[in-house]
Amino acid sequence: MEGFKVIQPTATAVPVVLSVPHCGTEFPESLVPDYVPELIKKPDDTDWFVHKLYDFAPAMGITLIHATLSRWVIDLNRDPDGKPLYSDGRLITGLCPTTTFIGEPLYRDRRTVVDAKEVQRRHDLYFEPYHNRLQRELIGLKEKFGSALLWDCHSIRQVVPSIQQDKFPDLILGDADKTSASKELIKTAVSVLGNSTYSFSHNRPFKGGYITRRFGRPAEGVHALQLEMTKVNYLDDRENNYDAQRAGTMAVLLKKCLRELIGIL
Repeated sequence: MEGFKVIQPTATAVPVVLSVPHCGTEFPESLVPDYVPELIKKPDDTDWFVHKLYDFAPAMGITLIHATLSRWVIDLNRDPDGKPLYSDGRLITGLCPTTTFIGEPLYRDRRTVVDAKEVQRRHDLYFEPYHNRLQRELIGLKEKFGSALLWDCHSIRQVVPSIQQDKFPDLILGDADKTSASKELIKTAVSVLGNSTYSFSHNRPFKGGYITRRFGRPAEGVHALQLEMTKVNYLDDRENNYDAQRAGTMAVLLKKCLRELIGIL
């Protein structure tokens, strides 16, 4: 089990890679007995259907890479050294989580840590191949076009009390406090997203995860931006099922933003 899929462009390639690290729902057969059955039947911390929301990307010449494994097996957007992404007291799940976002134990034995050897095994099998593929794609695009952009795609429930009590904005652009992409790319993304009909925030409460921070090297011609969105903007009111009308409206804005970013690269 590789843990991810790569969907190649169906049109002339452009210097953009889309990463969807949290849409996976699969569990390796050998690990299934370890988890609480009721939880893994529908792993609620999944960024449900985000890869489907962005399925227009290949026709724009964009490479789409998305996880197939659940983030409860390995979180592809966490620092493998365990360094926390935030220090404001919010609940932060680890590279190999042991609880849900609201603190429910994931494992039958209620373990609070995954054994270090097992973490390393999952890292080597699933984490590194995903990151290596992103790196390979970005290097290839930079060599061809002179620069490249990684757009990291995420979604979240409107309310997650373990992170903040209030509802999240519809769209949250993260660029590691304006360090992971050029000023021009950031300004363009902020303008397009911030002047839409959706509520918008920049770097609050999410400034980009490990993927954005690792790959965003604007001085070297490789840029990275993360877009978090609340699930109600492309799912139904219960944030469970795909809503084609809502998703279609959101996709129009996403296409516009990506087109303008491509025009700058």
